[in-house]
Amino acid sequence: MPVRRHGNFSLVPLQDFVLVGFEGGPETQALLFAVILALYTVTILGNLTMIVVITRDAHLHTPMYFFLRNLSFLDLCYSTVIAPNALANFFSPSKGITFAGCATQFFFFSLFGSTECFLLAVMAYDRFMAICSPLRYPVTMRPSACARLVLVSYCGGLFNTTMQTSFTFSLLFCGSNHINHFFCDVTALLQLACADTALNEMILFGICGLIILGTTAVILVSYAYIIVTILRMRAGSGRLKVFSTCGSHLTVVLLFYGTAFVMYAQPGPLESQEQGKVISMFYTLVIPMLNPLIYSLRNKDVKEALRRLGQKHTGP
Repeated sequence: MPVRRHGNFSLVPLQDFVLVGFEGGPETQALLFAVILALYTVTILGNLTMIVVITRDAHLHTPMYFFLRNLSFLDLCYSTVIAPNALANFFSPSKGITFAGCATQFFFFSLFGSTECFLLAVMAYDRFMAICSPLRYPVTMRPSACARLVLVSYCGGLFNTTMQTSFTFSLLFCGSNHINHFFCDVTALLQLACADTALNEMILFGICGLIILGTTAVILVSYAYIIVTILRMRAGSGRLKVFSTCGSHLTVVLLFYGTAFVMYAQPGPLESQEQGKVISMFYTLVIPMLNPLIYSLRNKDVKEALRRLGQKHTGP
């Protein structure tokens, strides 16, 4: 049971936390509110558009776009776990969140984030099979196999979030109940614990490091084979098409994994909490907003599907 310490002798149950949010006066808070609201709005519109377009256009009913639709769904859920509560806290005098609410937010944030790591590795494997083994691709990446790969990604995410949530929220919290963050993140929660958090930090570093390094290895090996295959191609147009498709995925991978590694896969905390908040805002709000833009602006098939969908709604 989490507790708050009163004086030297008595302990009472800790019913809630306070999300401190960002530093700054009213003008800074108003600017941050507008920025987060704009990022979240574009994220919702962009990812919902990708889901609708891929679902409704038969030309995009392929394994690559099946995974891309799942990526958009994850990004949508991922940002929704964080943004609405963060926006509401700008107007809340207490900025409080219940213990159960904090645990729930942490659970789903960790679930969608770690699942996205696995899914990005699956998408790299899909590109490897499509480019390096095109004859085997229709059999290897049949719909049932694609569904299983997505299910495995969620199972990996569920394992990580179950471990992280159970170990984090079984800690004894006392003293201050102020979380120096804009959402319930593990690094900020560990600073409020009374007990020794060495085991929790080791588990965080071990599991997150294993997930990031393992999925990164799958991506690097897949793209090593892809690069060799591309260099053997004779047709320049074929190379450009492959580079365009893989370039979008690599951009997303570099953005997501780079920030995830800085936050969770390095030993020891960041130099400052404000630095951690900026990095967190980048991977919880900016990257989910950028992903549909990256895939739609760099992808001819998606742009054509958007055009066809637009013609259906504007045509006679």
